[in-house]
Amino acid sequence: MRMCRGRVLVATLVGPLLLGGCETSSKLGDFFGTKAADDPQTTASVPDSGEATSEAPNAGLLGSDPYDDLNTGKKLYRSANYGLAERHFRRAVESRPKDAEAWVGLAASYDQLRRFELADRAYAQAVGIVGTTPEVLNNQGYSYILRGDYTRARVALLQAKAKDPENPYIQSNLQLLERAVRKRKGVQQK
Repeated sequence: MRMCRGRVLVATLVGPLLLGGCETSSKLGDFFGTKAADDPQTTASVPDSGEATSEAPNAGLLGSDPYDDLNTGKKLYRSANYGLAERHFRRAVESRPKDAEAWVGLAASYDQLRRFELADRAYAQAVGIVGTTPEVLNNQGYSYILRGDYTRARVALLQAKAKDPENPYIQSNLQLLERAVRKRKGVQQK
């Protein structure tokens, strides 16, 4: 979700699903015990580290390999290689279907590829695992901004803000939404 490098999904990715000018939160990464990316241009949530969720079986074993599909997907996503990132996140969810971080990363990748129907499915899987966390709501809000669906974006982002009022990624996406509404056009990817 590197849209605004002059762009943004997700911390939380899943980040931790993280993205610029458009942002996803890093709190999801905090939720999963990962460190957010240092890129302020990122608003999606894709976590930097390979730590696993405490809810997954054998949590200590998941994500310990820097070359596993989840970590490879995060690296590719941060380098704006969304097609390959999607492939690795898809493999990660196939091998660990209860890994919310992998689902958020997959959703964020689909957003960047403008495969919004698939992104919605991936977000639904993440919500089924961890619930409607501020990070997931923030990423969904960003997804709606990308689509030009400002009404749904506002609802999702305000729900995220109600759950985490101090989150800078959520605040950044709300500002992005306001700018997009004023311009009356969707956020453009590079």
